Amino acid sequence: MHKAAHGTRAGLVLIGFSPPERLAALARHLGWPGRVLADQQRALYRRLGVGRAPLWRVYAPATRATYAAAAARGHRLARPVEDTRQLGADAIMVNGIIRQLWRPRTPNDRPPAAEVIAACRAWLA
Repeated sequence: MHKAAHGTRAGLVLIGFSPPERLAALARHLGWPGRVLADQQRALYRRLGVGRAPLWRVYAPATRATYAAAAARGHRLARPVEDTRQLGADAIMVNGIIRQLWRPRTPNDRPPAAEVIAACRAWLA
């Protein structure tokens, strides 16, 4: 939790559509320092306009090449258990209002963490 000079607080929240126990395991694996919330009905995703990517964006040639290279090295690919087309988002919320929102077009189209942190600091200044 970061506290700005005028008392506004910032913290990290991971929100996913997986069941809570899967999200908790992911948070432990990532060493996530913030809260973890499950939105299994994807209400927040809909409210933020975060949709699903078309198959051609999720399984673009570069992605398929990465999978093929892994298979050639003997890695067995696990069958997905989640919606691989559901996109995520990154947001800055200040006093309950979303001030900045990044909506990716593909699963890999996410802002660098440094960009999100810098924007958060600017909103808290």
